[in-house]
This record gives sequence, C-alpha cells and structure tokens, in this order.
Amino acid sequence: MSDRASAGVYRDEGVPALEAWLGSALASPFEVVTRLIADEQREIEATLVALVDEAHCDLVLTTGGTGPAPRDVTPDATLAVADKVMPGFGEQMRQVSLHYVPTAILSRQVAVVRHRRPLASPPVGALIINLPGQPKSIRETLEGVKDANGAAVVHGVFAAIPYCIDLIGGPYVETHDTVVKAFRPKSAHRPKAN
Repeated sequence: MSDRASAGVYRDEGVPALEAWLGSALASPFEVVTRLIADEQREIEATLVALVDEAHCDLVLTTGGTGPAPRDVTPDATLAVADKVMPGFGEQMRQVSLHYVPTAILSRQVAVVRHRRPLASPPVGALIINLPGQPKSIRETLEGVKDANGAAVVHGVFAAIPYCIDLIGGPYVETHDTVVKAFRPKSAHRPKAN
C-alpha cells in the first residue's frame, strides 16, 4: 500500500523484496499475485476480499501503511475484512523490529484470518498479515533476529505461517530451513515431497 508508488511517483521496493524473499524461503511451489494500491481504506478492503475470495490466495502479505499517520489505514482495512484476529503475529513483528529500531512500538501491524466466500464446509481461510514497507524490515520481520552463526535469537513470523495455513484449510507449505525453519508440532509433519 503506497499512495506515491501507486501513483508512479517512485518505484515500489516492498513487493519485489517480498517476492525475492519468498523465492529464497519457500521449498513448495507457489504463485505470486500482486497489487499496488493507494492507502485508501475502501480500496484496501476490496483488494483483500478479492485476493481471498476471488483469487483464492491462502496467504496475503501487505507491505506498508501500518504506522500512526492519518493515511496509514492498512490495519484498519485488514481488521474490517477479518473473521478472526491473530494478535500473536503483530506482537512478534514488533518484538523483532524492536531489536533494530525503538520506533517499532509505533507499528500497528496486524494479522487476521478471513474465510473464503462463499463459505465452504468446513470453511477455508486465508491468512492476511500486514508487514512493514521497507525491504530490510520485511526480511527481518519474516526471518527474525539471528546470531552471528545464523541461529534464531528471536523467531520471525514466517516460522509460524505454514502451520497456521495448515490449520485454516490451506496447502502444506515447506520452507528452506537455511532461510527460515517452519515450525509444526511432530503430529503435523508430513513426509518431504520429492
């Protein structure tokens, strides 16, 4: 979400950075569907609904528009289309970011589950997560804080995303452990795909 990037004032860097990170982190095949829109609440809401209900995205990651400024309405739009709020994601994103900048407490990032319409039985959900807009912050939030040897000191949010997608009826997603190790309880593990 960016007023200036969607108007062509400058090139958006969040979406390319996110695509590159996903390409390095995901071992499962995936398709990227992108939208670059202005910070307009109704437009954000309509786009989120379309990505979940029409494009059948299992994971929707937004970049930007999560601060306290009047034009930062991404969390408000995300909450407006939600069926369930997942507060742990926002808490963890702020915890990771606080290792890098004290202004992380200004972030209003949220994550929610939206059930795809029309509702199936059982419902199939999509996870929607608001990420920061800067490429470096996107990577840090997803991967977490690592020590000099690359071991997680504070887990990033992506470690929990594959299992969350399992639980809401989505596909089984595998990651490259060297980038981010997906966490699942032992009972939820499946044999590695060949």
